[in-house]
Amino acid sequence: MSSQRATAFVPGHVTAFFSAHPADDPAAAGSRGAGVTLTDGVTVRVSAADGAVDGATGDDTAADDDTNGDAVAVDDATADAGSRTIDGESGSIGAVEDVLDDLNATGADVAVETDLPIGAGFGVSGAAALGAALAANAAFDRGRSENDLVRTAHAAEVGRGTGLGDVVAQARGGVPVRLEPGAPGVGELDGVPASARVEYVTFGELSTEAVLGGDTTALSAAGEAALDRLRDDPRLPTLLDAARGFAREADLLVPEVAEAVEAVDAAGGEAAMAMLGRTVFALGTGLSDAGYDPRACRVDAAGARLVGGPDRE
Repeated sequence: MSSQRATAFVPGHVTAFFSAHPADDPAAAGSRGAGVTLTDGVTVRVSAADGAVDGATGDDTAADDDTNGDAVAVDDATADAGSRTIDGESGSIGAVEDVLDDLNATGADVAVETDLPIGAGFGVSGAAALGAALAANAAFDRGRSENDLVRTAHAAEVGRGTGLGDVVAQARGGVPVRLEPGAPGVGELDGVPASARVEYVTFGELSTEAVLGGDTTALSAAGEAALDRLRDDPRLPTLLDAARGFAREADLLVPEVAEAVEAVDAAGGEAAMAMLGRTVFALGTGLSDAGYDPRACRVDAAGARLVGGPDRE
């Protein structure tokens, strides 16, 4: 049986600082803050069988109630889930599954590939969700707009508790500044007009769910103060300096990250902790100059985008 496929690329995103803004509606929830998108990112390939492409668009999908009262899609073309892989190994991401369900595309074969460490502050879950939205929309010919797809991915990410602002930042690209929380139509974005080489070193994972599930009062106060600083002086050095202050005031700085940030500073560079992960990112050759062996990339100027398809295979 032939199928139709599409591929999307979504940049990684390191959050420099943020404040958390929960809401009953996942599309209205989110964060304020700033970060940097990276040319290292996530590629998502979605393949749809011919029968699925001709199915319902998701806006008019028939639904029944399950025993918990939740709506369940009954489109026969997508009733059975397709294959799911992450870097070639069998596995799935909750936010991706929610996106596929919203697009009535659960029957798709989905391959997520990334050169970024997972769970280390690079927004991989959000990138996978947004990439799945873009690629499934194309492969299944669902006809959704960009803002609608970003909204779908953002709501899925927030609903799963794995992020608050990565998706909208990754959709924009560059050095995004989240002025107001929420998906397109609710939130508001600006940006720092800059480009740079970025280096990063990862020391391990830090649970996003654990941090966001606790008391975020002090964290959010520190994030608001950092955002005010950056809005007064929207330059990359200010972003890094505000990020360092945020990590200290929010009590998120771990010892190995603190040591690396101090080493970069001693070498005359600019570095900060990626939120939320045991990761240090630096501008230029900051980590290299400090004696580390970092990965290097650049600020991604384009944001999330289709890079292939829809093609017939």
